[in-house]
Amino acid sequence: MDPNTNIYDLSLAFWTIIATGGPVLAIALAIGLTIGIIQAATSINEMTLSFVPKLIVVLLALALMSSYMMIELQSFFDYIFERIIEFGRA
Repeated sequence: MDPNTNIYDLSLAFWTIIATGGPVLAIALAIGLTIGIIQAATSINEMTLSFVPKLIVVLLALALMSSYMMIELQSFFDYIFERIIEFGRA
């Protein structure tokens, strides 16, 4: 097993993490920023006003993107298990 293969596998793992978790985190960031700007403009400093909408939108995003996330994770783990089988044969 050469180091370039390990680097490729590790970079593939990082890109899989970014591809599966990134969109949900970006949505949470956008909602939090929007609500923060609205709170700053209206001088409303209620904690539940920022928490509840973020929670609802993140749960909706997870529900809508769960099939995409599972397909990405399944393809990554299929690749990893194939690599384990190849490593066992060598």
